[in-house]
Amino acid sequence: MSGRITIFDTTLRDGEQSPGCSMNPAEKLRLARQIERLGADVIEAGFPIASQGEVDSVKAVAAEIRSVRVAALARAKEADIVAAGKALAGAARPMIHTFLATSALHLKYKLKITPAEALAQAVEGVRLARSMTPEVEFSAEDASRTDYGYLLEVLKAVFEAGATTLNVPDTVGYSLPDEYAAMVRRLVNDLPGAVISVHCHNDLGLAVANSIAAVQAGARQVECTINGIGERAGNTSLEELVMALKVRSEALGAETGVKSELLAPTSAMLSGITGVWPQPNKAIVGRNAFAHEAGIHQHGVLKNPLTYEIMTPASVGVRETAFVLGKHSGKHAVESRLRALGLVLGKDEIDDVTVKVKELADRKKFVYDDDLLTLTSRAPEHRARLVRYQAVTGNDVIPTATVEIEIDGQRRRASAAGNGPLDAAMKAAEAALGFDLVLIELHTRALTAGTDALAEVIVRVRHGETECTGQAASTDSVEAALRAYLSAVGAVRKAQEAVA
Repeated sequence: MSGRITIFDTTLRDGEQSPGCSMNPAEKLRLARQIERLGADVIEAGFPIASQGEVDSVKAVAAEIRSVRVAALARAKEADIVAAGKALAGAARPMIHTFLATSALHLKYKLKITPAEALAQAVEGVRLARSMTPEVEFSAEDASRTDYGYLLEVLKAVFEAGATTLNVPDTVGYSLPDEYAAMVRRLVNDLPGAVISVHCHNDLGLAVANSIAAVQAGARQVECTINGIGERAGNTSLEELVMALKVRSEALGAETGVKSELLAPTSAMLSGITGVWPQPNKAIVGRNAFAHEAGIHQHGVLKNPLTYEIMTPASVGVRETAFVLGKHSGKHAVESRLRALGLVLGKDEIDDVTVKVKELADRKKFVYDDDLLTLTSRAPEHRARLVRYQAVTGNDVIPTATVEIEIDGQRRRASAAGNGPLDAAMKAAEAALGFDLVLIELHTRALTAGTDALAEVIVRVRHGETECTGQAASTDSVEAALRAYLSAVGAVRKAQEAVA
């Protein structure tokens, strides 16, 4: 079965229910704009009955997002549905998403109502919602643990009442892919004309697998979140689902309207807003998703990226493959990085430096640009070196910094003010260089624990059409940033001379 899969993004609603991921109305609107650019078909903006902040968020998103459907969540209760309808009043394409639990467990212990009462409540809720918006989705909460006969009875009734999309969540992430697919397949056959939607949680790590199995069984909408954030262990990861459908399109026979090259930037925006970053080995958008340390892998990727990468970094918005120098690295990666830094060594020298890299990595785990240059017997012609820096900062003073660098054998010094000590130091370094650069990215992470943690900094800079990276580490994060920046500067100068 082939077809276009509707992407229902619930990052702003279910996603922000993840501890630490709540967002205010302005943040939700900013992210909604990006999700619209990304190509999601539906944006679930919030749960209006929950708070005034949620009302404001839904209203703001509904007023500005015009090209895709905007949904608001509501329990199958009059007050909830009316609140959702009012919040969506300014939407170009509004949708009320109403839900009610259907499993015996939920009916007995949570709702304390009978199956007949639940059926009547669901139908009444959908009719009210349908009177307020042209499109209504109904979710049978805990559908995967609901008796199939009763689930079908409820879904048939709400479909006849006006719900065009019928969502069957695996609310607690209990299903296995073959079980979930079997349920979806039966529903697709038993409910012709309805759009069967799925919403999977990741409690057993199967959210994406269950969603793909459902697509293969005929589901035509998948509810998901950026970075897979959400209640407990999270939801189906939008980026993983989209790329699975894209990379394995011949096998899965389905596609989405998502612009995959915006996946990494959207992930980074969400993380910047919430302060919660995906784990390094997160598929598609984790910092290690396109990083290689093993020498065999590095050699293969340098010869042909397809040897160890099933998608290009650019296809998801990542700029390039990263080669991490460590004890598993081989001479090909060492040579590649040295060339990027402006050093061309002979075979014997490369072999010698590679041995030293492995020895150093055994002691300190990570080998950075400064380390690599120290291990060689000569410095690159275009190296820019940090001599010293000093910063003055505080909560009641304007942050300033003075930076002294050495470039082409000459020392230069400059001072600058900034929004913080790092900003001031980077501006001072740029002034000292007298080199017109654009800082594209700057990423920092702690490599060790505690207040004296070792900070790793990776920067990417652009000069004209040339882009290069630099990396460094120090217990002083400002120093690490400066060293990484100057390493990138040297790489840019070398690359531009090579072109000239």
